Amino acid sequence: MKPQPLRTSRRSFIKGLAVTTGGLVVPRVFWAQEGGPASRKLNIAAIGCGGKGESDLNAAARGNNVVAICDVDSRSLTKAAGRYSGAKQFSDFRQMLDEVKEIDAVTISTSDHAHFPAAMHAIGLGKHVCVQKPLANTLWELREMHLAATKKGVITQMGNQGHTYNDNRMLKEWLDAGVVGKVKEIHVWTNRPIWPQGNTATFKPGDAPDFLNWPLWLAQCPDMPYSPEIHPFKWRGYLEFGGGAIGDMGCHLMDPIFYALDLGIPRHAEAITEELTDVAWPRGGVVKLTWKNHAKLGEVTMTWYEGKNAEGKQNLPTVPPELGNEKLGGGGWMIIGSEGVILNRGDQCKNPQIFPEARRTEFLAQKIEQKYPRSPKAGDPQEEWTLAIKNGKAFDFMAKFDYSAPLTELGLLGGLAMRVGKPIEWDSAKLEVVGMPDAARFIKRAAYRKGWDYTAAKI
Repeated sequence: MKPQPLRTSRRSFIKGLAVTTGGLVVPRVFWAQEGGPASRKLNIAAIGCGGKGESDLNAAARGNNVVAICDVDSRSLTKAAGRYSGAKQFSDFRQMLDEVKEIDAVTISTSDHAHFPAAMHAIGLGKHVCVQKPLANTLWELREMHLAATKKGVITQMGNQGHTYNDNRMLKEWLDAGVVGKVKEIHVWTNRPIWPQGNTATFKPGDAPDFLNWPLWLAQCPDMPYSPEIHPFKWRGYLEFGGGAIGDMGCHLMDPIFYALDLGIPRHAEAITEELTDVAWPRGGVVKLTWKNHAKLGEVTMTWYEGKNAEGKQNLPTVPPELGNEKLGGGGWMIIGSEGVILNRGDQCKNPQIFPEARRTEFLAQKIEQKYPRSPKAGDPQEEWTLAIKNGKAFDFMAKFDYSAPLTELGLLGGLAMRVGKPIEWDSAKLEVVGMPDAARFIKRAAYRKGWDYTAAKI
């Protein structure tokens, strides 16, 4: 996605205003000065060069050197090599990271299951990492990645571009100012999956094509035959390889609310699903997450809706009376409070609207304090990340692992509730379902291939 221009309306900072990073105030012009941090070139490597990996690499490459590229699909590797002819080419990221010593930072844009070993290997060598969402597709691997990054002190980022948008900050300022009064409930929905899940997701063993290194594609997952139903896109619907619809879109749709309300991780979760199988995520589902003693909100619920119900219609929340004749669909979210509703259409926070109209008019008539810094690279998490590396410190507003690991956990907790099939009490500190030891098989991958057993303690 191309970087979005910073707005000059009242939603933006006054032109030329400094941006705060931690306790340091750094004018935007400093980043562009000749000889300043932004003029230094990083040595970038990419793990995954096709599809989203291509755009992630191209964004991270701006103003930097691409020294190495890796992909298990030779077609993607060849295409990337055509653009970055000086980069060394690999199919095994372990070999690339071990041999190319000059690498500073790595983009990781593989299928969900391979994020963990790729990130762990890079972090173990002290490389900064930008990992596509979700950071991992199991809760245990997610926690290990966060622990490893903290241990090694690298600058991290998750590739959910919506977190860089100005409206994310504006939403937080609105809610701080009491736009809808006391927040009572949150609803989030997506029309995903748009790939096979439930009974339509099946394995059809066959011979791997010559352009694909199937054992390397499996990464840490146990050996299994190749299936054309999995690579390069449909893997998202499979329990072993993807995070399903909630894993794919939760990091986008839940992000602005998670950030604006400082939600943290809930203690309770329950789910209703359509066609959950031993192989694939469900065709549709509804997940209810409950915070009973939130520090700021008291008791509040978030309900997630994905896919279709038994009648073949999209799972959606009931339209509250404040919205009048508004229709819901596609992807979006709403925050319902004692004095109104915020409705956002789309997968990221863009142009949220206040309802009813009388509340909108009343609230927007006042001056809302702009107290949260806007990203210098709105719409581009990769460039935001490389700029932070050059400055030597992560920006507080980034989707660094300290923020994005708990956000990812929120989505994976919803997935866990789907798989358990009954209400659960979640102990995030212990990474376990209270009183339900059998749920451990859904928290950590059942088995790992020999030589792929990464842990934070070992790096």
